[in-house]
Amino acid sequence: MATFTSSLPDELLEALAKEAKDLKVPKNRLIEKALTLYLRELKKARYAKTFRRASQDEEVMNIAEEGMADYFEMLKEYDKK
Repeated sequence: MATFTSSLPDELLEALAKEAKDLKVPKNRLIEKALTLYLRELKKARYAKTFRRASQDEEVMNIAEEGMADYFEMLKEYDKK
Protein backbone atom coordinates (compact mmCIF):
# COMPACT_ATOMS: atom_id res chain seq x y z
CA MET A 1 0.00 0.00 0.00
CA ALA A 2 1.31 3.41 -0.98
CA THR A 3 1.43 6.49 1.22
CA PHE A 4 -0.35 9.64 0.09
CA THR A 5 0.00 13.07 1.69
CA SER A 6 -2.47 15.88 1.09
CA SER A 7 -3.76 19.13 2.54
CA LEU A 8 -7.41 19.60 3.46
CA PRO A 9 -9.35 22.60 4.77
CA ASP A 10 -9.38 22.79 8.57
CA GLU A 11 -13.16 22.35 8.80
CA LEU A 12 -13.01 19.21 6.68
CA LEU A 13 -10.21 17.78 8.81
CA GLU A 14 -12.21 18.54 11.95
CA ALA A 15 -15.28 16.81 10.52
CA LEU A 16 -13.13 13.84 9.49
CA ALA A 17 -11.62 13.56 12.96
CA LYS A 18 -15.05 13.74 14.62
CA GLU A 19 -16.59 11.09 12.34
CA ALA A 20 -13.60 8.79 12.69
CA LYS A 21 -13.82 9.09 16.47
CA ASP A 22 -17.61 8.53 16.50
CA LEU A 23 -17.29 5.50 14.22
CA LYS A 24 -14.18 4.26 16.02
CA VAL A 25 -12.24 3.86 12.79
CA PRO A 26 -8.93 5.38 11.71
CA LYS A 27 -9.18 8.54 9.63
CA ASN A 28 -7.36 6.91 6.73
CA ARG A 29 -9.93 4.09 6.67
CA LEU A 30 -12.76 6.63 6.55
CA ILE A 31 -11.04 8.55 3.74
CA GLU A 32 -10.46 5.30 1.84
CA LYS A 33 -14.13 4.30 2.11
CA ALA A 34 -15.37 7.77 1.16
CA LEU A 35 -13.07 7.94 -1.86
CA THR A 36 -14.06 4.45 -2.97
CA LEU A 37 -17.75 5.39 -2.82
CA TYR A 38 -17.15 8.68 -4.61
CA LEU A 39 -15.17 7.05 -7.43
CA ARG A 40 -17.90 4.40 -7.81
CA GLU A 41 -20.50 7.17 -8.18
CA LEU A 42 -18.37 8.92 -10.82
CA LYS A 43 -18.15 5.66 -12.76
CA LYS A 44 -21.95 5.19 -12.54
CA ALA A 45 -22.49 8.76 -13.76
CA ARG A 46 -20.22 8.21 -16.77
CA TYR A 47 -22.00 4.93 -17.52
CA ALA A 48 -25.42 6.62 -17.35
CA LYS A 49 -24.17 9.42 -19.61
CA THR A 50 -23.18 6.93 -22.31
CA PHE A 51 -26.66 5.36 -22.14
CA ARG A 52 -28.32 8.78 -22.46
CA ARG A 53 -26.10 9.57 -25.44
CA ALA A 54 -26.81 6.18 -27.03
CA SER A 55 -30.55 6.67 -26.57
CA GLN A 56 -30.33 9.72 -28.85
CA ASP A 57 -28.68 7.69 -31.64
CA GLU A 58 -31.32 6.21 -33.95
CA GLU A 59 -29.01 3.50 -35.28
CA VAL A 60 -28.05 2.34 -31.79
CA MET A 61 -31.72 2.24 -30.78
CA ASN A 62 -32.61 0.16 -33.86
CA ILE A 63 -29.87 -2.33 -33.02
CA ALA A 64 -31.05 -2.50 -29.41
CA GLU A 65 -34.66 -3.07 -30.47
CA GLU A 66 -33.62 -5.86 -32.85
CA GLY A 67 -31.60 -7.45 -30.07
CA MET A 68 -34.53 -7.25 -27.67
CA ALA A 69 -36.84 -8.84 -30.23
CA ASP A 70 -34.41 -11.75 -30.59
CA TYR A 71 -34.13 -12.02 -26.81
CA PHE A 72 -37.91 -12.17 -26.37
CA GLU A 73 -38.10 -14.94 -28.98
CA MET A 74 -35.46 -16.88 -27.04
CA LEU A 75 -37.49 -16.44 -23.85
CA LYS A 76 -40.62 -17.73 -25.57
CA GLU A 77 -38.74 -20.83 -26.71
CA TYR A 78 -37.36 -21.33 -23.22
CA ASP A 79 -40.85 -21.07 -21.68
CA LYS A 80 -42.11 -23.79 -24.03
CA LYS A 81 -39.65 -26.29 -22.55
